[in-house]
Amino acid sequence: MNRHLSTLALALFTSAIAFAAQAAEVQNIVIVHGALADGSGWRQATEILERRGYAVTIVQQPITSLADDVAATNRVLDLQHGPTLLVGHSYGGIVITEAGNRADVAGLVYVAAFQPDKGESLLALASSKPAGGMNIRETKDGKYLYLDPSAFAADFAADLPKDEAAFLAKSQVFAAKAAFSAKVDDPAWRTKKSWSIVATQDRAINPDLERDMAKRANSEVTEITASHAVFASQPEMVADVIEKAAKQLGQ
Repeated sequence: MNRHLSTLALALFTSAIAFAAQAAEVQNIVIVHGALADGSGWRQATEILERRGYAVTIVQQPITSLADDVAATNRVLDLQHGPTLLVGHSYGGIVITEAGNRADVAGLVYVAAFQPDKGESLLALASSKPAGGMNIRETKDGKYLYLDPSAFAADFAADLPKDEAAFLAKSQVFAAKAAFSAKVDDPAWRTKKSWSIVATQDRAINPDLERDMAKRANSEVTEITASHAVFASQPEMVADVIEKAAKQLGQ
């Protein structure tokens, strides 16, 4: 009898901690960038959020494997004080779906991102509803993927100035095929509140796929007329969604 009561008390205590993390005021925002571009494209959105009083940190994960990228995210989360809102773009959505299970993660924001369920991978989701751009190439060793620089602007950043899109093409982060084929084990959106931004002009992820994943996760959806690089082309609107999420979690 006493053992059962102790077990129940421990379960209630653990649930209370998780609830407190979600109910407390959220001032920390951790952003996980997607594949093919690093976190520097988030500078404008970061500065907007910082002016509004939030502490923003960007994970520069290696994209060598899902496990490596979750570990990189956890190292950044370890530095935060108090509950954190976890934001992921594109492949970063896969990462936050796994990393978001921590008790100190209050909620999740998916920005033109993959939002997988248990057992799903990026490759499986992307092939279920092909996107407008089909210009992903393999490196000579067959281990990494990149976006053909000549197609980068059209497929990834059609609404950015040409010089910015050209620079993104030159500085893109290659992604390990192993990261794209890794399957999610325990999707955090099943237990955490989530928000989703659908980029309606996205040619990297089919917008209908973004809508379907968000609906399945019961995410609060905002549609923005933008390319896959919505975080850079519409930083104010993206920051607005992130701020709204943080405020709702603190209510």
